[in-house]
Amino acid sequence: MNTTPQQFASDNYAGSCPEALQALLEANASGHEPAYGDDRWTERSTNMLRELFEIDCDVYYVFNGTAANSLALAAMCQSYHSVICTPVAHIETDECGGPEFFSNGSKLLVAEGLSTAAQRGKLTPEAIETLVTKRSDIHYPRPKVASITQATELGTVYSVDEVRALSWMAQKHKLKLHMDGARFANAVAHLGCKPAEITWKAGVDVLCFGGTKNGLPVGEAVVFFDRELSQDFAWRVKQAGQLASKMRFISAPWVGLLDNNTWLRNARHANAMAQRLYTGLLQIEGVQVLHPPEANGVFAQLPAPLVDALHAKGWKFYQFIAGGGCRFMCAWDTTEASVDTLLADIQSLSA
Repeated sequence: MNTTPQQFASDNYAGSCPEALQALLEANASGHEPAYGDDRWTERSTNMLRELFEIDCDVYYVFNGTAANSLALAAMCQSYHSVICTPVAHIETDECGGPEFFSNGSKLLVAEGLSTAAQRGKLTPEAIETLVTKRSDIHYPRPKVASITQATELGTVYSVDEVRALSWMAQKHKLKLHMDGARFANAVAHLGCKPAEITWKAGVDVLCFGGTKNGLPVGEAVVFFDRELSQDFAWRVKQAGQLASKMRFISAPWVGLLDNNTWLRNARHANAMAQRLYTGLLQIEGVQVLHPPEANGVFAQLPAPLVDALHAKGWKFYQFIAGGGCRFMCAWDTTEASVDTLLADIQSLSA
């Protein structure tokens, strides 16, 4: 089979990890199974997630992260409500109005972006209180949810104490706390804590647990720790065109990912490759790394001629995140050789 070089534009570039693919093949070979999520693979993966989070949570599978976040927020809001988030939040910058569309108009209230925490992609309790107390009249969309991304869009990770502080502020103002966990596994790998400690035990009501960026072929899990919020969610998923008839082909790879902590091993490897890239970039003159990586992304400022030269050489990476800096993402399958090749090219071209 012909293969293309590994790239660093996104962890979505990577294929399916062997464990997830093997589970998918086993599901395909298991014969006829009930449709729409009544199959044994969906039941098994759901129970595995409950065991992972140490709680009897409600779990729903959808095709992608935009649907996961948008439908979760729609379940937490009425159309006249609002969602507090950071300026770089994926729900604000990269989901084409999905949260507003599926909630029938819930407004996103964007927090300040100048504080040290905001510059690192984080929402703060103070930012929540500022927006909640800004106005209380009927003309203002009533704040209902605070949404955070873990790990953040800038590659930083909320500590357990930071999530607890956000939850305390949210509860003070009768808000729910939503976590966009597209790279949740990478955050847990960095923190070294149990998934329960950084989610429901810290006050998170709903988690969108990302699998695609961590080795799944497709599919995200919407995990409701507050089960009252999931009332009628199955119908919401169906109406949005996110209910897979052959659900086992989305849920079975989760079995492979969760079994033997493959999800955590994949994340640890991606994080380690980001650290390798970060360490190498520090040695190259003219490259300014914005901050040490805490997950699987490295953010750096490169001179414009160097960026053009790297693109001309075939390297792919994004620049529209982190104020025009370059984002390099590592994946579950990123090799040391790929990292070293990229570093060698940056070194030679910068010279």
